[in-house]
Amino acid sequence: MSNLATATTASEQPSTESKTSRLDDVFARQKQASRQAAYPSLQERIAHLDRLASLLEDNQDAIAEAISADFGNRAAQESKVLEIFGLISGCHYTRKRLKKWIKPQKRHVGMAFFGAKNIVIPQPKGVVGIVTPWNYPLFLALSPAISALAAGNRCIIKMASNSQTLARLMDKLISEAFDDSVLCVIPGVSAQDFTDRPWDHLIFTGSPATGKTVMATAAKHLTPVTLELGGKSPTIVAEDYPLDTAAERLLFGKYLNAGQTCVAPDYVFVPRSKVEAFVAAAKKVLQQRYPRLDTPDYTSIIDEKSYQRLKQTLDDATAKGAKAINLLDQAANDDSLRKIAPHVVCDVDGDMTIMQEEIFGPLLPIKPYDSIDEVIEYINSNERPLALYLYSNNKKLQDKVIYNTLSGGMCLNDSVVHVAQHDMPFGGVGNSGMGHYHGYEGFVEFSKMRPIFKQGPMSGLLMMAPPYGDFFDKMYRMMIKLKL
Repeated sequence: MSNLATATTASEQPSTESKTSRLDDVFARQKQASRQAAYPSLQERIAHLDRLASLLEDNQDAIAEAISADFGNRAAQESKVLEIFGLISGCHYTRKRLKKWIKPQKRHVGMAFFGAKNIVIPQPKGVVGIVTPWNYPLFLALSPAISALAAGNRCIIKMASNSQTLARLMDKLISEAFDDSVLCVIPGVSAQDFTDRPWDHLIFTGSPATGKTVMATAAKHLTPVTLELGGKSPTIVAEDYPLDTAAERLLFGKYLNAGQTCVAPDYVFVPRSKVEAFVAAAKKVLQQRYPRLDTPDYTSIIDEKSYQRLKQTLDDATAKGAKAINLLDQAANDDSLRKIAPHVVCDVDGDMTIMQEEIFGPLLPIKPYDSIDEVIEYINSNERPLALYLYSNNKKLQDKVIYNTLSGGMCLNDSVVHVAQHDMPFGGVGNSGMGHYHGYEGFVEFSKMRPIFKQGPMSGLLMMAPPYGDFFDKMYRMMIKLKL
């Protein structure tokens, strides 16, 4: 019997009051533990990472099954490669480097303090609250937890209401592996109850609109926040880049999880003369990957509300003059499976919903262009995206796009892969978020970099003490001249 089968059933779920009571209890325990043992040892932190990696490795099938149950259908292979493997390798990457990361850092001493020393110690913040969305419910819960645990913090995770099968399973697995004073998942607790607490740090992944609400709530407690938000991530296919290769790579990133990915290419710029060829290449690629709409390899839309929203988005575009092209040449949708066929949408404009809101589904608008300058101008006229993708081998063009745009992250000649790089920070900018995690930057994000000054045998500062006079003036002029 799988762990999913033995997880708590819906009829056994605790009441809202008991969920809140459990959150109160765990929050208080973690607060107390973080004050009594402020600096967990290197050995303790490594043990937490090893335990988490083992938990994931030992329960891969049950976790993938739970995620698929919440979606209605998602291929186990997709969950394993996009969520589980990245977390296991993230644990291993972090544990190998943690000894170096936690060491005090020597810093320069200013103002001629002879014999003095400056160091910076990475100090755990305390209790970290993690609020996750449903689209990558495991990865977006545990990836920041890896960074937070490595930094010596304690974590409580709130999963999305659409991810409760997984939440119940992870509650069971984590409760068996960890004391809840270290790490805990609490299924069913409301976002309002969860966020409105004096966290030492709060990380939220979701929409910009909800991110503003979370930040306003956190401000009441002066809680620092990391916001990983979405937005419309543009893709540019340049004249010089092979069209078939571009289609293969960007469409893989776009239609993973049926487009329900915060860093999915949201719309694509294609040279005007190559639009028809791009559509033909897209059809060839997608029909090979998804030979029919009901293939288990193609993910369902998460719920009926989202399914209807995407259908309305497509209807709005076509009603306003856009041309929607079904890349599978089959049924456009399947209501019983909540699946919408991969589409590209041509002849779009700014009056259409599809170009105003993050799509978060299997619809890809195509914008033809004549010069890279108009592309850059369009990107810069909109909110800063979470990701930006450019397909070009032209170094001069690459530099032009890199240094004339702003985005949370960027890929050259591929899509979404930057998120899987442990040694690079992941995060947004402006409307797409603030702060970042992964790797060393994630360790720093969940640490207070604590400066410590140690005075030497003599205090240089006392040489500048009153009464002021000629000696002070001479010393001051010397300090200026020496550029101390």
